[in-house]
Amino acid sequence: MEGTIIKGVGGFYYVSAGEELITCKARGAFRKEGITPVVGDRVTLTRHNSGYAQIDTILPRRSLLVRPAVANIDRLLIVLSARYPEPDWLLADKLIVQAISGNIEPVLILNKADEADEKVLAAFWTDYSRFPKAVVSAKEGQGLEELKELIYGHVCCFAGQSAVGKTSLLNALLPELDLPVGELSRKTDRGKHTTRHAQLWPCFLGALLDTPGFSLYEPESFDKTLLQRAYPEFLEAEPCRFPGCMHVKEPDCGVKKLLSLGKLSQGRYERYQLIAQDFIYRRKHQYD
Repeated sequence: MEGTIIKGVGGFYYVSAGEELITCKARGAFRKEGITPVVGDRVTLTRHNSGYAQIDTILPRRSLLVRPAVANIDRLLIVLSARYPEPDWLLADKLIVQAISGNIEPVLILNKADEADEKVLAAFWTDYSRFPKAVVSAKEGQGLEELKELIYGHVCCFAGQSAVGKTSLLNALLPELDLPVGELSRKTDRGKHTTRHAQLWPCFLGALLDTPGFSLYEPESFDKTLLQRAYPEFLEAEPCRFPGCMHVKEPDCGVKKLLSLGKLSQGRYERYQLIAQDFIYRRKHQYD
């Protein structure tokens, strides 16, 4: 049989296979081979008389996120808040780079539109004009149909800082889940994690994934191809003098000229510099 892992808890995996939800354990050889099945994996399994099925093989993955460990994600839904907590634009840009480096399409979602700050709205539309996006309100239902269209037919994972409303959006899209929602801390303006484990919810001819948190990893490379996909606005720039230009300190840089002409978001470029400089530092010291 073939199926998809929708949840993994305490060494047990719950696999959706057709109309069935089958409780499974991974075969012992996986541990020796250093292989761990993760939510989203397509697997083959065999039923046994022990009461549990066995996961025999993990089919080839088209994408993989490291933490949380989830596989075969098509779109990363990067959620920002339109007011509180204040948007972490740098985190959003890092998530875009991470998604693209993992062969996943980034989608920008601005939640809490019912209490939106106009400056935040303007920055959202300007800085991410080249990406699929939606402005929504989980509380009021605004923009949910547009969000469903972005999810339709895709396996999607929510990501973003705490208290931006990821679980609230899940509940708004799938009311039958009735998942617990955290609160914003009055002292720190930071959210409290409410999700305990990653779980896949089939819907809209695709699926939605809720996770207990989302940690960044550093891409192994930061080449021109990644740049062009993570920063499509750079494509409007004239050719730089140097073919391998990182658009940071090099002279005669087409991207910096684009910035000087007011054709590139200052905030987006400054955040790019932080990401690029970090990569340059790691590349320089990789053998230290």
